[in-house]
Amino acid sequence: MKLNRRNFLKSASIATAGAATLSSCKNTTDKQIVDYSILDKVLSQPVLKKELFPDPVIIETLELLRFENNFLCRVRSTDGAVGISVGNNAQLQSVWPIFTERLQPFFPGKDARNLEDLFEKVYVYKSNYKLQNLALWVPLATIEFAILDMLGRIAGKSIGELIGKIHNPEIAVYQANNYRGKSAEKSLEGIIKYVEKSQAKAVKFKVGGRMSKNADYPTGRTEKLIPMVREAFGDKMTIYADSNGSYDAKEAIRVGRIMEEYNYDFYEEPTPFDWYEETKEVKDALTIPIAGGEQEPSIHNFRWLIGNRALDIVQPDMFYFGGMIRSMKVAQMANSFGMKCVPHISGSGIGYLYMMHFVSAIPNAGPFHEFKGFNTNIPLTCSTSNLESKGGVVTVPSGPGLGVEIDPDFIAKHKILSKH
Repeated sequence: MKLNRRNFLKSASIATAGAATLSSCKNTTDKQIVDYSILDKVLSQPVLKKELFPDPVIIETLELLRFENNFLCRVRSTDGAVGISVGNNAQLQSVWPIFTERLQPFFPGKDARNLEDLFEKVYVYKSNYKLQNLALWVPLATIEFAILDMLGRIAGKSIGELIGKIHNPEIAVYQANNYRGKSAEKSLEGIIKYVEKSQAKAVKFKVGGRMSKNADYPTGRTEKLIPMVREAFGDKMTIYADSNGSYDAKEAIRVGRIMEEYNYDFYEEPTPFDWYEETKEVKDALTIPIAGGEQEPSIHNFRWLIGNRALDIVQPDMFYFGGMIRSMKVAQMANSFGMKCVPHISGSGIGYLYMMHFVSAIPNAGPFHEFKGFNTNIPLTCSTSNLESKGGVVTVPSGPGLGVEIDPDFIAKHKILSKH
């Protein structure tokens, strides 16, 4: 069945009967006047369940550790509770001094139960707001994940249970692929290979040339590959395509219509991520659902994208957007407008685990979620999930905190980083 925008949104749970009419137009101008009141009410609601912690949880130490190109964050409370997170190693190699110089000094002595308020304050501390984007949010997400792991262990709850109800104890995955630079034929070979390995019932591949001003890579690959993928997998496979902002609005619409012809299920980042009006123009012109938000650093901008219905599917990245609490606010805003949330994940470290805990707790999760393979470079054990894709479905760990135990010998190899 073709999953166009109407069919996709029918599968969403619309939180309020009036959600479809929240955007109203006044005839005094040609521009839409949006009522943001429901979104603002959503944003005002706390996410972290502080009631699970009757006593203060004072942070004694917060450390960043490194072994080769792997980064860990370790947080310890004055009562001896410990939480560990694995960073986005690809990004922290460049920005780790922001952790040690701009963020780490803020947290000792603070009550971890006030995590949401602490993130508001550290944003202003040392004028860190001037760094907003990956440079700030990746280190802060790394800190948040460690604190949530610690809090989960204290409360005996999974991270998902700290930030919401468990709606999705199992997650169906889509196999993500990137074969830009190869011919359509070679790209298809790789896509088929990885889908067979994960047994996923959905797949996403790259089109365009990545922020390429309408250039393909190589020339002619996209128009050839779109029908080839559908022919290879048949009508039952869910197929997504990601342009990584390759097109202006006109070309994005043209390529999107080819996807519609072959019954594609969503179209990600058709225009550059910060071209908000152009993204809406593409969405309004097509029936295929439009997804975006991987690169978005701002809750306020997500508010605009949702309030103006410039997207059908929101995709905050757990690391790039600064953690699960901020991402949960985006998911909740989207849910209030009947939109799905299909978060993006970062490929390095154990980003897939953070994505799984987040998705477990959101009521408006899409049918499939991003999978780039399991990182076996981080030795860990899990007593509640085999962390394998069986028939394209993975069980979310349900133990306390992250629900996994990282090998202590591996942790011991890491050295504590200090300021430059």
